[in-house]
Amino acid sequence: YKPLKTDDTADSQEVAADSSESTHQKVTPFARAGILSQMTFWWLNPLMKTGYQKPLDDKDMPLLGAADRAQSQYSMFLEKLNKNKNKQTSHDATPPSILWAIVSQHKCGIMVSGLFALLKVLTLSTGPLLLRAFINLSTGKVTSDSKHEGYMLAALMFICKLCESLSQRQWYFRTRRLGLQVRSLLSAAIYRKQQKLSSSAKMAHSSGQIMNYLTVDAYRVGEFPYWFHQTWTTVVQLCIALVILYSAVGAAMVSSLVVVVITVLCNAPLAKLQHRFQSKLMEATDARLKAMSESLVHMKVLKLYAWEGHFKKAIEELREVEYRWLSAFQLSRAYNSVLFWSSPVWVSAVTFLTCYFLEIPLDASNVFTFIATLRLVQDPIRAIPEVLGVVVQAKVAFTRIEKFLGAPELNGRAKEKCSSVAISYPVAMNSCGFSWCEDPLKPNLKDISLVVKAGEKVAICGEVGSGKSTLLAAMLGEVPRTQGTVIMLSNNIVFILLSSVEDLSPFMSLAHLKRNHHCYL
Repeated sequence: YKPLKTDDTADSQEVAADSSESTHQKVTPFARAGILSQMTFWWLNPLMKTGYQKPLDDKDMPLLGAADRAQSQYSMFLEKLNKNKNKQTSHDATPPSILWAIVSQHKCGIMVSGLFALLKVLTLSTGPLLLRAFINLSTGKVTSDSKHEGYMLAALMFICKLCESLSQRQWYFRTRRLGLQVRSLLSAAIYRKQQKLSSSAKMAHSSGQIMNYLTVDAYRVGEFPYWFHQTWTTVVQLCIALVILYSAVGAAMVSSLVVVVITVLCNAPLAKLQHRFQSKLMEATDARLKAMSESLVHMKVLKLYAWEGHFKKAIEELREVEYRWLSAFQLSRAYNSVLFWSSPVWVSAVTFLTCYFLEIPLDASNVFTFIATLRLVQDPIRAIPEVLGVVVQAKVAFTRIEKFLGAPELNGRAKEKCSSVAISYPVAMNSCGFSWCEDPLKPNLKDISLVVKAGEKVAICGEVGSGKSTLLAAMLGEVPRTQGTVIMLSNNIVFILLSSVEDLSPFMSLAHLKRNHHCYL
């Protein structure tokens, strides 16, 4: 907003300086935190102290930093997208990849969080090895020249646990922050895109679907960075666990590997079914939201014709279809959970049974090492169903968003802005034709010539369905133009949509309109 024009400019400048200073103070301390403060989350202490003293209000919550705001994220996304578009050759007609634009924008955050994830896996995997060395030292199987080696092993185990905790918290925090950034830029991109959709794209993407893109699909894509590193750390953690098992029980590790491979193979066809169920579920959700939004928008018509029961039945049928696909998807996830949560039990049972048949000796060192290593196997195996579910949901959601962002937009021929002083008319149309389907052979309006002078009030009158709203939409550039020229000298034009002649009374009388102004019939 523009400031009020006052003579006391010094006071206004002082107020502006105070306002900017207070805004700067309200920004989250994370934006100015150092490395040590970020690692230990020390920057949260002022907010925690305020929350301890009194219940937190909206004014107590700090503002986001400049890097985390949707405007800056969306601007950087457009910059990366345009850079990728400029790198493409003239013969390459495919649009630039939205996924690679997002990845290139956040590659630094992805790599840093990946390093913390790798550090967490490595420090977690050292636990069984240190435990085995400590047990061998305490039982006398290994002799040591230093009498302080036991204390050193205990201190090393503590340091490894401390590093594991710090790296895990940083991994989770950074990926959650990255997910919120991706979600905010996708929401901004969807909002900007729906303002530029062509008429054919609006028919393919209803308002209910666009709302679904914002509330559901963008959320699921934003949740994916948190689970992204789980996809490869799970494999790394399983490989390290199998190596430790081989050092503990020898050839009996092969039986553990067989059980893990069988479990993964049994899940492979189920992952394809989950992808199919999720796609059908989102289609059913779009159909239900479209019907509900249309019913709410046209509730006056439904009440007038007493169509409530019919539309209620139609929405309930759509909800029943959505419920069936949701049940199928959740049942497949339940099967996944049962399969993978029971696999650690099978791994331990089969491994001990193999040790019995192969006559592999089991002592305190081997058993405790195996039990500690089993935890390394349990966590990634039990996380596989959830990781697969999130990956499937994110893939389906991102495909839908990418399809929407690639939808056709209003062409530049819809209207032409002119700032020449030689033209004295704010709106000028000359032999124009307009078609919602962008087909010159199927025009909705044709041979339209219209001139509106500055300060003139114009009424567009006609029967229902004669094209009044289409003409106004054509002035705004929302209807594709097939022929003629449209010149808009100024955007300061007010449109008042009236449903009947009686609605003119709040503004002016019809006789006054006919007597003093032009009335286009």
